[in-house]
Amino acid sequence: MDRNGHRDVTEVPFRPSVGAPPGAGVLDFPGLAARAHSHGLDVHAPMRLAFHQLITVRSGVLRCSVDFTEYELTEGGWMWVRPGQIHQFRSALGAAEGTAVLFPPGYLGAATAAAARLDQPAPRLPLMVPEGAEAEALRSLVDLLENEYRTMSGPLEAHIEVVRHLVAVLVLRLAHLPGAASGDTAGSEAFRRFQQAVERDYTRTHRVEDYAARLGYSVRTLTRATRATAGCGAKRFIDDRVLLEAKRLLVHTDLSATAIGERLGFPDATVFTKFFRRRSGETPAGFRARASGARR
Repeated sequence: MDRNGHRDVTEVPFRPSVGAPPGAGVLDFPGLAARAHSHGLDVHAPMRLAFHQLITVRSGVLRCSVDFTEYELTEGGWMWVRPGQIHQFRSALGAAEGTAVLFPPGYLGAATAAAARLDQPAPRLPLMVPEGAEAEALRSLVDLLENEYRTMSGPLEAHIEVVRHLVAVLVLRLAHLPGAASGDTAGSEAFRRFQQAVERDYTRTHRVEDYAARLGYSVRTLTRATRATAGCGAKRFIDDRVLLEAKRLLVHTDLSATAIGERLGFPDATVFTKFFRRRSGETPAGFRARASGARR
C-alpha cells in the first residue's frame, strides 16, 4: 500500500526455483505454472514483473497481453517482457508448449547489458518472430540452455557461469534480430538519453523543453531523434509514457483519478481527465470500468 493506504500495483520479484541453480530460471510451461503456484501466485493473473521474462512457443498458440496490448505467440515466436511491464497470460498455458527464461536486472555483465540495451525500459515491441537461420539458431540455443540448466555437470560455480553465458548469448541474439537496430548513431544516443530521462522524470515534467535543457540538446534535436527511433515526436513520447502509467494505476490500484493525476504530475483532476480523454478517447473512470471488466 502507498502512504495513503491505497492498494498499489503488485510487483512480482525474481525468486530462484527451489533446487535450481541461482541467478536465472529456465522452465517449460508446466514448470512456469508450478513455480507461480509455489509462490502463491495465479499464473494467469496480471503481474508487474521485476525481472526479464523471455517466452518462446514450440507448438500451439499462446495469447498474452503486455501493458494492455494483446499479442499472439505461435510456433517460433518470442515475447520479451521487461521489468516494470504488466504481463498477463490470456490463454491457458496448457494450450501451447514452450520455454520461459527468467532473469533479474544485474544478472548479466555490464558489457552484455549495454550491447543488448537492457538499460532501456522497452526499446522495442515485445513480440518477435525470427525467420530462417536466425530462427534455427535461437531454437538450437534454447535446446542447449534447457539441457545445461537441467543437467548439472562439473562444479556448481562452472555450471552457474555456463547458464549465465548461454542466457547472455540468447539475449544478444534477440536484441539484434534484423530490424531491431535503431536510427543513426547520433540520433540513437540522443534518444537513449532522452528515454532514460523520461523514465526517471515523467511524473515531474511533461515538457520537452525541460528535458532538452537538462540533457543539453535543442528541442528540435530531441524531436528529430525520437521520431527517427520511436516513430513519434518527443512530446508524444512523453505523453505515451504518462498515459501508460495512468492506465497501469487505474487498472491495478484503487487510487482515485485525482490521486493518480497527482502522482503523475498533473496540477488537478480536471487537467488529468482532459489529458486522458484526449489521448485515449475515454475518461479515466470509463477506462477503469472497461479494463476491469475485461479482466474478469
